[in-house]
Amino acid sequence: MTTLAFPDVAWLPLLPLMVIGATALLVLVADLFSEGPDYDALGWLGLIGLIVAAVCAALLWNQSGSTLAGTLVLDRYGLFFTILFAVGSGLTLLLSMNYLETTDIRSGDYYTLLLFSTVGMVLMATSVDLIVIFLGLEVMSIAAYALAGIWRTQVRSNEAALKYFILGAFASGFLLLGIALLFGASGETLLPRIGEVAATGTGEQRLLVTIGAALLLVGFGFKVAAAPFHSWAPDVYEGAPTAVTAFMAAGIKAAAFAAFVRVFVDSLGPLAGDWRGALWILAVLTMTVGNVSALVQRNIKRLLAYSSIAHAGYLLVGMVAGGENGNAAVLFYLAVYTFMTVGAFAVVIALGRRGQPHEDLDDWAGVGLRSPFLGFAMTVFMLSLAGVPPLAGFMGKFYLFSAALEAGYVWLTVIAVVNSLVSVYYYVGVLVKMYMAEGGVEAEATSARPYLFAALVATLAGTFLLGLFPTPWFEIARRSVESLI
Repeated sequence: MTTLAFPDVAWLPLLPLMVIGATALLVLVADLFSEGPDYDALGWLGLIGLIVAAVCAALLWNQSGSTLAGTLVLDRYGLFFTILFAVGSGLTLLLSMNYLETTDIRSGDYYTLLLFSTVGMVLMATSVDLIVIFLGLEVMSIAAYALAGIWRTQVRSNEAALKYFILGAFASGFLLLGIALLFGASGETLLPRIGEVAATGTGEQRLLVTIGAALLLVGFGFKVAAAPFHSWAPDVYEGAPTAVTAFMAAGIKAAAFAAFVRVFVDSLGPLAGDWRGALWILAVLTMTVGNVSALVQRNIKRLLAYSSIAHAGYLLVGMVAGGENGNAAVLFYLAVYTFMTVGAFAVVIALGRRGQPHEDLDDWAGVGLRSPFLGFAMTVFMLSLAGVPPLAGFMGKFYLFSAALEAGYVWLTVIAVVNSLVSVYYYVGVLVKMYMAEGGVEAEATSARPYLFAALVATLAGTFLLGLFPTPWFEIARRSVESLI
């Protein structure tokens, strides 16, 4: 009789993942016994679990190892993203507490799905096996599909979930086919083994790996909303509940880039000459489509959706640059992007009321004068997204573009800078509406929504901190990339 041999399990590398997973299950069970005001306790329970997971990841910073037959690793790269996901999801939970009351969305389901989606993100960032990366991707995505449609009484929320699901399943097919080809070439799904075949394999093996890499590029391109795979983003971002949109724009994009960079740097690096050219074209197309399309948007969520597409293009510039500085710039910019994007969507939530989201730009007329704090916060986030010094967005773009220039991609850097200048028009356009136009709506005082106020303060602090003191944070990103390379 054949006996199954289970791999030895080292529990330390799984600690942050288990903390988030256990928190999700605890919130799921606690929801059965919660009513009315008690729903806030579910949010706090999720927030505490995320804080504990982030602390565990920080304490493991100098540790290394692997578990589950080498499919999951404990390295600084994975720990960096674990902390980033915990911060992004924590900020989303914080701004969601008051928002869920306004929209009458069932809190328990929402918090549980968000935490399970975070579990999938951590799996994607810490795995070196394509099957486990795909498993993490599906855990993250299925929860995100449900979150997009969780506002069940709103037709546009249901439509957003359906579009996201259909196109997401299509992209997953590309990923699976790419994984199958890589497995056929190497006989393994572990990234190091695939890297060996990419470097020293026969001509037939390298051809299979190249085709597989192209299919993976399509799949990851969808998840990061890179053009021409971006068509889902504007409709889904507009239709989903705003708190969910913030989560997708920051957390899901970061998770997709975490797996994207690990796969292409750790495994497909020997074929960089083949895929860098494709990424160069993808970066230019993504930046240009995102910024040009944003110029004509009248809905603030669609504007931020196209802005998110453009920022995916900037991140691809860092991947094209490659090396320690290019990849570290990608990690640093993802941290920057999390704070300024979640903050911008928090202001959008603050302007809305029950049954009146106030997402048209005309609704923002005069808001900066009637609500000075919201006006100040949105000014900071818009200028940071535009790359105006001394805010975090400027330093993020500086590191990305400097890495591309040092790597010899002069024209790519020029195109990126021109695109960044184009983006100033629509970001400043929001501020012009807020301070120089009349009319608009009256925002509810943020003091009446303490959780939302706390999220705004935290995102403002992060945007200023990473902009004024970028060096230590970029050094952390660089050390994270060292463990990957």
